[in-house]
Amino acid sequence: MWKSLQLGAACAALLIVTACNQSTPPPPKPAGPSPASAAWLKLTNGFIEGYMMAQPFFAVQAGRHEFDGQLPDLSAHGLKREIARLHDQRDQISAVDPNTLQPRERFDRAYLLAVLDRDLFWIEKSGFPFSNPAWYLPQLDPDVYLSRNYAPLEARMKAYIKYARGIPKAATAVKENLKSPLPKPYVELGIAQFGGLADFYAKSVSAVFASVADPDLQKQLSDADANAAAAMTSLKDYLVAERKNATDKYAFGADLFAQMVKQTEQVDLSLEQIEAAGRADLDRNTAALKAECDTYAPKAALAQCVAKMAANKPKGGPVEEARNQLKMLKEFIVQNNVASIPSNDEALVAEAPPYNRANAAFINPSGPYEKGVVSIYNIAPPDPKWSKAEQAAYIPGEAALLFTSVHEVWPGHFLQFLHTNANPDKLEGLWVGYAFAEGWAHYCEEMMVEMGLGKGDAEKHIGQISEALLRDVRLLSAIGLHTHGMTVAQSEKMFREQAFQDPGNARQQAARGTYDPAYLNYTLGKLMIRKLRSDWLAKGAAAGASAGAGAGAGTTDMARWHEFHDKFLSYGGPPIPLLRKELLGEGGGSLL
Repeated sequence: MWKSLQLGAACAALLIVTACNQSTPPPPKPAGPSPASAAWLKLTNGFIEGYMMAQPFFAVQAGRHEFDGQLPDLSAHGLKREIARLHDQRDQISAVDPNTLQPRERFDRAYLLAVLDRDLFWIEKSGFPFSNPAWYLPQLDPDVYLSRNYAPLEARMKAYIKYARGIPKAATAVKENLKSPLPKPYVELGIAQFGGLADFYAKSVSAVFASVADPDLQKQLSDADANAAAAMTSLKDYLVAERKNATDKYAFGADLFAQMVKQTEQVDLSLEQIEAAGRADLDRNTAALKAECDTYAPKAALAQCVAKMAANKPKGGPVEEARNQLKMLKEFIVQNNVASIPSNDEALVAEAPPYNRANAAFINPSGPYEKGVVSIYNIAPPDPKWSKAEQAAYIPGEAALLFTSVHEVWPGHFLQFLHTNANPDKLEGLWVGYAFAEGWAHYCEEMMVEMGLGKGDAEKHIGQISEALLRDVRLLSAIGLHTHGMTVAQSEKMFREQAFQDPGNARQQAARGTYDPAYLNYTLGKLMIRKLRSDWLAKGAAAGASAGAGAGAGTTDMARWHEFHDKFLSYGGPPIPLLRKELLGEGGGSLL
C-alpha cells in the first residue's frame, strides 16, 4: 500500500512536464521458450498423457484420479499394442536432437529414454508377462482406493467398485498369458498373492467402506467383490493345478541378466565386477559385525550375536514400535541437518494387507499429483502357516526394525518421495528407478549410523549391519540364481549362514531372488551412491581449493552431506549412472 501511494504522489508532481507512465520505459517482455524447447514441452506433455492412458494403474498411483477404477489391457493383444507404443515413443524421443535443447531438457531426454528402455525390457525381453505372476501384482493392487485419503470415502468406494468390476477380465487375461510349465517359486507366489486377493475381496473390503450409508452402493460393492473374489480364486486354483507341472527353470542366464542391469539401470559393468563389489561389501559388513559382537556378545558365534539382537522384540509389537521410531528419526534428521524436509506430510504405520505380505515391510507413498495425502508404512506379520517358533523369529528385533523404519520412512523412501513429489518437473517426479529408490533407502541406513544414530549402542549398530548383510546376500544370490546355477535351497542357506536370517525370512528372500532378479539393486544402488557422494565431495573440495574458498574449503565432508543429499534428491529418480554424468561430467570416473 505504501508503495502505491508514494508512486501516485510522484506522478502528480511530474504531470506538468510529462505523463507518469512515460517517465520510465516499460520493461522488455521476457523471452519465450525457444522453438526447440516449445516442441520438447509439447512432446513430453504428450508422452505423459499417452503413458497415463496406456497404464492407468500408474496414473492412479501418481494421483491422476480421473483414471480411477481403470485397469490396463492385460491381454496378449494389449501387451503387443503396448510394446508397439513404447517403441514408437522411443523413436520420437530419440529423434530429438539433444544439441537443440537446454541442459536440463537434455537430461530429461536421456531420463525418458531410460524409462522406455526399462519398460521395454520387462514387457518385451524378460518373458515375465508369460511366466511371472509378480509382473501383474502392482497392476492389480487395490490399496490406493482403500487406504489413501485422496477423496471422500464414498468417492473412493465408487472408484473401487469400478476397479473390482474389471478384475474378472484381468484375471482371465493373466490366466491366458501364463504359459505352462511355470517355475515353482512363481507358482507358489501366485497362489499366495492371488489367493490373498481373493480372501481380501471376500472378507475385508466391506469393512473399509462400511460407514457409507448408500444401500445401492453397498449392493454394488458386494456384487463386485464377489465376482472379483471368484475370479482370483479361479486364477489361484489354476496355479494350484500347475504345481504338478512346475519346474526349476527360473534362471535368466548371464546374457539376459547382464542386459537387465544395463537396460533397466544404465549400468554398463560386467557381472564379475558387480559380484566382486557385492562380495567386498559383504566382507566389509561381516568384519564390522564381528567387531561389534566382540563387545556385545563376547565369545559367541556371529549367528548367536545376531540372534541376541533379534531376541529383543518390540514390547508393544512392531507396528506400535515403528510409530515411536518415526518421531525420533524425524527429530534426528532435523537436529543433525541430514537433508531438507520439503513438506509437513507424515507417514502412518499399519499392518500389511493379507494380499501383500511377501516382504516384511514396504511403503505406499502418495503421488506427485496429490497434496496432503497420507502415505502408509506397512509391516507384515508372520505367515500363520509357519510353526510358532518361526512366527516368533520372523518378528524383527527393535534394532533391526529401527533401520527398517530408516529405510522405509525417515530419511529413506518417504523423504525421497517427498522430494520427488515436490519436483516441479513432472517427468522427473513421475518415474523413479529401482536402484535409485532402493539404493537411496539402503544407503540411508549406514549413513544415519555414520551421522550418529545409535552412537555407542552396539545392539543398534548390529541391527543396521544385519540389514546390510541381507542386501549383500540379495546381490550375490540374484547373480548366483540367474547366472551360476544356484538352487533356491542354496540361496536360502546363504541367507541363513551369511546374512543370519531367520528361517521364514530366508525362505522368502531366496524365493524372491527367482522372480525379482533386480533385487540386487539395493546393494548396487547403495554402492553407486556412496561412490558418487565421495567423488562429488572431492570435486567440490578441489574446486574450493582452486578458488581459495567456496565449496569444500574449510569444511569437512560430513558437513556437506546435507548439500549432497538435497542435490541427489532434486533430480527425481533417474538411473544413477545418468545422474553421475549430470553431477560430475562425462569423465566422472567409475560407478563403483
